[in-house]
Amino acid sequence: MDNMSLGDKITIEVNTAYLDKQSDPDSKRYVFSYQITITNHNPIPVQLLNRYWLITDGNQHIQEVQGEGVVGEQPVIKPNSSYTYTSGSVLTTSVGSMQGHYEMSTDEGELFKAPITPFTLASPNALH
Repeated sequence: MDNMSLGDKITIEVNTAYLDKQSDPDSKRYVFSYQITITNHNPIPVQLLNRYWLITDGNQHIQEVQGEGVVGEQPVIKPNSSYTYTSGSVLTTSVGSMQGHYEMSTDEGELFKAPITPFTLASPNALH
């Protein structure tokens, strides 16, 4: 199995929400949550080792975030199973976007990347 096909068989669904109560627009603090569901369509289990995020706010300021696992875990996702977690991001603008990838490995230690396509973070009135 080549590395590309492994990553292609991981689907990543994202649901975002604007957290009004935690946000303070006067202080340029916009808080968003995102729930991510990662589904493994490969015939073998995979483990999520690392995450990489490229976060762009409405002023085109770019923030890079990378680290081990997600929400303190490095989950193993069995074939045709999903792993869901919720995390958050704070922007200085009411709209922004996130994209990146997860670095994963197989039982054999074969590393591959599962791309996270760009998604938008926006407060309810930001996009007209």
